[in-house]
Amino acid sequence: MDAFYASVEQRDRPELRGKPVAVGGDPEQRGVVAAASYEARVFGVKSAIPMARAVRLCPSLVIVPPDFGRYRAVSQEVFKLFRAATPLVEPLSLDEAYLDVTENAWGERLGREVALRLKTQIRETLGLTASAGVAPNKFLAKIASAWRKPDGLTVIAPERVERFLRQLPVDALWGVGPVTAARLRERGIEMLVDVRTADPAVLREAVGSQVDWLRQLAEGRDDRAVEPNRAAKSCGTENTFATDLTNLDEIRGALDEMARDTARWLQKKALQCRTVTIKVRYSDFSTITRSHSQKPPTNDADDIAARARALLDRTDAGRRPVRLLGASVHNLIDPAAREADESRAAAPPAALPFVRREDG
Repeated sequence: MDAFYASVEQRDRPELRGKPVAVGGDPEQRGVVAAASYEARVFGVKSAIPMARAVRLCPSLVIVPPDFGRYRAVSQEVFKLFRAATPLVEPLSLDEAYLDVTENAWGERLGREVALRLKTQIRETLGLTASAGVAPNKFLAKIASAWRKPDGLTVIAPERVERFLRQLPVDALWGVGPVTAARLRERGIEMLVDVRTADPAVLREAVGSQVDWLRQLAEGRDDRAVEPNRAAKSCGTENTFATDLTNLDEIRGALDEMARDTARWLQKKALQCRTVTIKVRYSDFSTITRSHSQKPPTNDADDIAARARALLDRTDAGRRPVRLLGASVHNLIDPAAREADESRAAAPPAALPFVRREDG
């Protein structure tokens, strides 16, 4: 979806149309941009930057507080359209998904035609625009979907893959962020295709264990299937405070509530976790994480909160001002699935039917 949160706001509030809009928090309270309209992006306003900076970049910026309940409701309508086209839909977020349209409701042979139909449905049914990437695999489709935003459609046919790859910078590769990209460029690896011919030792020095994976992507290979029932891998809550926290009891209280919030999510999803992680960002923006894993897994709120508070003792919180806190759970377990697996493993082997063969 194109600038999803901001586009929903502009759709529902005509007075915002054509104006630079940012959905997010108060610039006076350390708010962050959650989404920016394309009119705002012209000024350099983009998601995840401080709202105070966004206002400096665009003094005429209209700031709208987020309404995540409304965005979730619109997202559900979008995904209904996706799943009516194909059951193979893998959500990435509220506004993005992979679709395997090899087989589809319309019997279309070309992915391009499926994408055009979906774009038209979204526009006519929901009054929003979406951009689509059509390609032989996830890696290429992801890049293509952002190629001609907004309201774009980019098709990378198999015979065009190599030509497309040759125009991409090295940071188009998954897992290559700004820091890793800088390390690669320092070693003369500027373009995505340079990864193919780079000295393995030099590449490993820059990206570590990702070498084989990045080489596959650089060759345009990505064999991962679309997984419609992909299980959640983690869940977390974090908060940037309007003023730095210096009182240790206050910090503990805030973290305790975040940990209990993640426990409530686990209980709602009927999941358990093995690992609890906390995140602390100090006033100088330095950020640390601390984790604790244990067996058996749990979703008990008291246990998860106690482990988060114990992890806090391994930080400088209380001695250094805290700007941001977060609590998350990882290594998630579905108890029902685990019990089913254990039952199957413990069951005696099924009796094999005896078939008597008569010759002649």
